[in-house]
Amino acid sequence: AVEVQRLQNTLGFAGGLPTVGLNASNNVVINNTNQQFNVGDPRTATGARSTQYAVGLAGSYLLYNGGYVVANRKRLGELQQLSEFQLNSTVQNVLADASLKYYAVVQQQRYIRTLEASVEVSRQKLRLIEARQAVGLANNADRFQDQLDLNAQLQTQQQQALAAQQAKADLLRALTLDLATPIALEDTIPVDRSLRWADLETALQRNPDLLAADRQVRVNELLTRLAQANRYPSIGLNAGTNFNRAQNAVGNTLFNQSYGPYGGLGITLPIYTGGVNKRLVDVARVNTKTAELQRTAVQQNNLVNARKAWLAYEQTLILVDTAEQNYTTARKLLKLIQLRLDAGISTLVDVRIAQQSFEDAGYRLVTYRYNAKSAEITLRQLAALLTP
Repeated sequence: AVEVQRLQNTLGFAGGLPTVGLNASNNVVINNTNQQFNVGDPRTATGARSTQYAVGLAGSYLLYNGGYVVANRKRLGELQQLSEFQLNSTVQNVLADASLKYYAVVQQQRYIRTLEASVEVSRQKLRLIEARQAVGLANNADRFQDQLDLNAQLQTQQQQALAAQQAKADLLRALTLDLATPIALEDTIPVDRSLRWADLETALQRNPDLLAADRQVRVNELLTRLAQANRYPSIGLNAGTNFNRAQNAVGNTLFNQSYGPYGGLGITLPIYTGGVNKRLVDVARVNTKTAELQRTAVQQNNLVNARKAWLAYEQTLILVDTAEQNYTTARKLLKLIQLRLDAGISTLVDVRIAQQSFEDAGYRLVTYRYNAKSAEITLRQLAALLTP
């Protein structure tokens, strides 16, 4: 669409350049003639041949038509800018969608690592129980229960791996890549903490959807001017040259040839059109008013969505800080419980509780990080700050 509008944004397409045309014809007429005269003998001819040649070069140039050409050229320029803003909006949407899908994969992979650490603890616990059972310090009930816990964790890990594969497929589809394409993933989800609401609020004025809506208002205003131009007279300059030649087998004129240039000034004045021009102007004004309302709606929606994303961004960053502390604490607790289990101080129940706390803390951390990143991406998208 951008390339089409660029090609159309010319003075000639707007009707501001002269037009030149060449017309040529060669007509051969064969007639059967029977002529009666007041004086003299009648004349009869069968198969009388007449040949007529005509060549004309004509040009016209519009001098004035109520500002139609000027308004139309401006309209084409606005349409080109409108298509560019729409393309930018599409690019921002694609970048936002791809970014969200990418970090969704990172989120799933990060949680898998947490589950892997917990599974390794369960394996160590099972080996410890088997060693204790060999010397009579543990029974089958403990071993069976720990084996069930390990199997449940492995199933959860497999389900999480499936979710990660599905998220990766969604990302590759968004990037229009083959499903077998390898992807280099980051180890964590980085969140930019330098965003400021005042800067974002200013940048919202550069939102491509808002700029496109503003250009649409301008296009409709120019369409109103085009409709108003139909009420004014149209003045044009006409010029050209003609060559005509005729040869007749019978008749009073057997040969006639003429050629030469011509020039003139033409004017067309609309007197009455059944009210069509007035209605066209009224329709254009209604469309302009509608476009203005749509622009206001886009501006308000962007501001509301940005404010909601900003609140989510601020609150989620606080949750991320708390979740990081909890994750660190849960990891230390799990290691401590392992040491206590090795020393025979802690029970298997204590280990399961510590494992569950560790898994929950890891899940909350990656979830909060993803939510914070999602809010950041939304803010950057609305402010047109996303880059490939």
